[in-house]
Amino acid sequence: MPAPENTAADTVETTPSIAQPAPTVPAWERRYRAARISLPRWADHAPAKSVFVSNASGTFEVYAWDRVTGEQRRVTDRPNGTASARISPDGRWIWWFADTDGDEFGIWMRQPFDGGADEPAVPGLAPSYPGGLGLAMDGTVVVGRMSDDEGSSIHVVSPGAEPVTVYRHAESAWLSGLSEDGTHLVIAHNEHGDAMRSSLRVLRLDGTPVADLHDGPEGGRPDSDLSSMGFSPVAGDQRLLVVHQRRGRDELLLWEPLSGTETELDLGLPGEVSGDWYPDGRALLIDHEQHGRSELYRYDLESGELARIDTPPGTIGGSGARPDGSVEYHWSSGSTPAELRSTAGGVLLTPPGERPPGSVPVTDAWVEGPGGRVHALVSKPAGEGPFPTVFNIHGGPTAHDGDHFAADVAAWVDHGFAVVRVNYRGSTGYGKDWTDALRVRIGLIELEDIGAVRAWAVESGLADPERIVLSGGSWGGYLTLLGLGVQPEAWALGLAAVPVADYVTAYHDEMDVLKAMDRTLLGGTPEEVPERWAASSPLTYVEQVRVPVYISAGENDPRCPIKQIENYVERLEQLGKPHEVYRYDAGHGSLVVEERIRQMRQEFAFVDGVIGLPVRNPA
Repeated sequence: MPAPENTAADTVETTPSIAQPAPTVPAWERRYRAARISLPRWADHAPAKSVFVSNASGTFEVYAWDRVTGEQRRVTDRPNGTASARISPDGRWIWWFADTDGDEFGIWMRQPFDGGADEPAVPGLAPSYPGGLGLAMDGTVVVGRMSDDEGSSIHVVSPGAEPVTVYRHAESAWLSGLSEDGTHLVIAHNEHGDAMRSSLRVLRLDGTPVADLHDGPEGGRPDSDLSSMGFSPVAGDQRLLVVHQRRGRDELLLWEPLSGTETELDLGLPGEVSGDWYPDGRALLIDHEQHGRSELYRYDLESGELARIDTPPGTIGGSGARPDGSVEYHWSSGSTPAELRSTAGGVLLTPPGERPPGSVPVTDAWVEGPGGRVHALVSKPAGEGPFPTVFNIHGGPTAHDGDHFAADVAAWVDHGFAVVRVNYRGSTGYGKDWTDALRVRIGLIELEDIGAVRAWAVESGLADPERIVLSGGSWGGYLTLLGLGVQPEAWALGLAAVPVADYVTAYHDEMDVLKAMDRTLLGGTPEEVPERWAASSPLTYVEQVRVPVYISAGENDPRCPIKQIENYVERLEQLGKPHEVYRYDAGHGSLVVEERIRQMRQEFAFVDGVIGLPVRNPA
């Protein structure tokens, strides 16, 4: 695979630039065009050197940031953007993943931190889907790969040597961490056949197994998904921080694979927790999540003291503890656009150009559904309802919506719509049982919860029953198409972005790691349990669709491939159902700002053309 050309490699941009919009540009467009910055990642042994991803150029690309000089330099410059980057522990190299036009299939490239030519980072490894990356201080590299032909594999590359394969399996597996001294690695794997239940295995760099951690009946423990949060950052300390679900929700434990010792950490916090290490290995940075909002704590491992870190209400989108003990974090709320903050004082890094306009606060609704109380988040424009309403359904499905800033939600509110986001059964953040309820009757389970919240929205006076739009992307797009067929009387129209439309064809064309998840969700392949696949496929119900459908799709999408969407659209055409299709040159969504604006503008036009709604708030 030839190395993609990087025309920005020798160009130093001391300040990323973005064109200032004219005052007449609508607020929703200014939100999309405003520069955004991801949480910077710094070199462990050179913390003044950092990398981040930003859309300051109009496309999401990788930037280098020297915290001493303040200099910022764009590292990548690719037509469809770059989303994934790392920095070596010594700060000498920036690594980034080079796929082709968003297809997620490619190789790792690298470039010197101070600028220079790109080069393939690991010669000898064929292109694949990424499966994790570990970088050691001595130059050792560990690469995880996922391939439809070869399954999952882990490769160790010692300085000056060829890649050595230390793990391979047909089921999904990925690198979850490399020890600070570069002597051990941990992989998460689904060798037990359940893609929703990962187990952990620690190996030496020669592939020799050290220890396994598996929660399941055969191990005498409650069935539980396990996730590695990484080894201790102290050389020689092989403790691993692990997220488990042994008591029905995400909690933490320390695992010492060399001795087999496990120490569960009962932090006394409701909701669910994740965490990371402080650089000295003596404390943990705790991310506590409950009801769509998050907060941070410092947990002292020696004293057991848990101290809350002062952060505003909303959502922490990422955090990290610096060597000086300060914490940097990415924060936003429904009304306030994202900021990069530091406990050392105020805003850490301000993007160039105009700050995006804010929006309205999020309110909560709890609705009794067939499987328990369903949490929904509501954003609404000024005035009294009932409002035209967009049900904006999240993807995943193992994800959730929270009190965070979303440009698309704010755009619909500007347009005069209320927006309802539903954390249906299958969503994370509400305990293991809530997530696990998704299995077998997938799609239909979620729609029961969405339908219950729709009924509440109408009965409460929030939503105009004749002008309710079902909308979503990825799994949310799948639920949109399925909902239009299963609940044909409930919706005025549907907006489905990068959806699953014909589930059987999608299964045969998608990447293997997603095939494994689908087999877990439905209990087998389409050939083994065809009735379940038919019951959960939007194509099965296309004849029952009664309202116009808008579908947008990426030509290079490996997750929701284009052929299965074409099958659904062909059936719509045969039945004479009103629809519109928009295809664009990208994968599972676009990293190009103007492309995102174009799609939002077309959704507005489609909705207004169907329900004839004038703009209430043309800000």
